Amino acid sequence: MAEQHEAPLIVIEGLTKRFSGFTAVDNVSFSVRRGEVLGFLGPNGAGKSTTMRMLAGFMTPTAGRASICGHDVQQDAIAARRVLGFLPEGAPTYPEMTVLAFLRFAGRIRGFSGKELDRRVEHAVGLTTLQGVRLQPVETLSKGFKRRVGLAQALLHDPPVLVLDEPTDGLDPNQKHEVRNLIGQMAAQKAIVISTHILEEVDAVCTRAIIIARGKVVADATPADLQKLAPSGKLDDVFRNLTMPMTMSGAA
Repeated sequence: MAEQHEAPLIVIEGLTKRFSGFTAVDNVSFSVRRGEVLGFLGPNGAGKSTTMRMLAGFMTPTAGRASICGHDVQQDAIAARRVLGFLPEGAPTYPEMTVLAFLRFAGRIRGFSGKELDRRVEHAVGLTTLQGVRLQPVETLSKGFKRRVGLAQALLHDPPVLVLDEPTDGLDPNQKHEVRNLIGQMAAQKAIVISTHILEEVDAVCTRAIIIARGKVVADATPADLQKLAPSGKLDDVFRNLTMPMTMSGAA
């Protein structure tokens, strides 16, 4: 059993996605172990969200594979999704539902009912500080609150793997602080991937960072080691140095 616990919870091998001749993700490989919070960084159009969708099983790769807790996300999709909490870009919900109704709906899909469903929903609402809007229709909420509803549904089943695409998008500074604290509290027991372009997020919560540009991984190191790559020691300078030549050469 110890060997199983030591194995990476996320394994990505040679993931590639092409659209009509355009390569959005180009032979990306990495793994994430329990206790790691991986910041997945890149400029707009670099392939971050496409990689996240393939990892979550919502997009079929052109080549390569991904697995979550040993379950191939394409060949063993249901088992993989049972151990995954996914916050996609845009956090789609049913806008006419209240926050509580939506989370109960998501919980029932996960197989919870009765008191266990009540407990799971209450816990997720508390973690994401949604008590004050729990009876409001989702469509009436601000972008930041909608993001937190999406995060709540990702946490409902307490999954060992979290894949969060721009988790603090639209949040005010206080809300960002709350979400980053929450991620920090959960980190020891989970493998977490955060797709972001907010460099301060990496310093705040990530134990490791991958930078992607034009679909390719251009760096994979701890935030401290990445900072050593620029004379200034600033992560934003490292980011620009690694991604600007590629983005200026015509990447979307």
